[in-house]
Amino acid sequence: MEIEKIKEKTEYCLNCKMKPCSQKGCPLENNIPSFIKAIKENDIKEAYNILTETTVLQPLCGRVCPHKKQCEGSCVRGIKGEAVNIGDLEAFVGDVAINENYKLFDGKIEEKKGKKIAVVGGGPAGLTCSAFLAKYGFDVTIYEKYDYLGGLLVHGIPEFRLSKDLVKNTIQKILDLGVNVKYNQELGKNLKLESLTNEYDVIFLSFGANITSKMGVEGEDLKGVFGGNELLEKKCYPDYKGKNVAIIGGGNVAMDCARTIKRLGAESVKVIYRRAEKQMPAEEKEIEEAKKENIEFLFQNNVVKILGKDKVEKIELIKTELVKKEGETREVPVNIEGSNYIIDMDYVVMALGSHAEDFVKDLGLKLNKYGGIAVDENGRTSNPKIFAGGELAGTKGTVAWAAKSGRDVAMTINKEYN
Repeated sequence: MEIEKIKEKTEYCLNCKMKPCSQKGCPLENNIPSFIKAIKENDIKEAYNILTETTVLQPLCGRVCPHKKQCEGSCVRGIKGEAVNIGDLEAFVGDVAINENYKLFDGKIEEKKGKKIAVVGGGPAGLTCSAFLAKYGFDVTIYEKYDYLGGLLVHGIPEFRLSKDLVKNTIQKILDLGVNVKYNQELGKNLKLESLTNEYDVIFLSFGANITSKMGVEGEDLKGVFGGNELLEKKCYPDYKGKNVAIIGGGNVAMDCARTIKRLGAESVKVIYRRAEKQMPAEEKEIEEAKKENIEFLFQNNVVKILGKDKVEKIELIKTELVKKEGETREVPVNIEGSNYIIDMDYVVMALGSHAEDFVKDLGLKLNKYGGIAVDENGRTSNPKIFAGGELAGTKGTVAWAAKSGRDVAMTINKEYN
């Protein structure tokens, strides 16, 4: 991004003393006015150092966070006009840090504490936890089930939204802190929790919850019905060329599936969402990009059943109306009786949220009501030696929220061993 445009964006910031963008909008509570001020003063390294006090994923969060629902959504400038483009500024600083080889926590690494920590899962939560633990002087080893780190940053967000080279370079800064990695280690298979608890002082579980939830409708088990999370992660796509594909859901996973499948040659991609557009959890810019790519949206439509003998042939939909029920703060969709209709369809992709893998129930830890791992306010599980974070522990499903959970656990561990 041209430096002139960056400078123009920084001048738009009012440098508010109350910092609603940071304190109200940003899950990580990045010191946004201060890092922008440093850019204004042409001190990009200082801007980077300010950001590293709270985050280690600057070039990534700057691109994929739902800024309008987080930091930019709380920007004072946005009350009467456009908000400061905080995402672009954070991404700019992160990019410069990579190009100029700025070191994470440069000169602020604490002495070794002689304590060993195992982090299971190398996604945003695990990477962030590992980085801050290394800063605090712990010996950290990440156990990762794949032969690469990044988790959803690599297999959950398509290349057209987030460069894999950028992810790799960002992760390298964390590894340069002395973090060890053991690849192809999968909990519940060739990795045992009991063995880790015997070898390490503390365990942090951050392997995500990436199993697609089902609707429970008739025909959901037909050939041609896929889970969106699994499609993005494993990339085992059928031949979509000339086919009609329905995406069920309204979050960023739904948008990523829709845009990916359209780019793979589908004739028609329809996003079916039972609420109104304004209620979609997906980032506004992702919805707009999908529309530009000729993806059709069927708002206030619900799936009744999926039809076909052995494979998907059609889907039956019903229109909904939004009703505010007594005691509810949000309008809920209610099916409109008699408004059913059927459309031809070749494939259906469920993108309705996700849950943890089945083996989690066999770990001997208390579970929450969603089947994930129950934790207290510090991220500690029912085993005092084990912490958990990210979606596995019920954290909101964005990169920033996952990173916050990892950072906060690292801070808790540091307090307990200081």
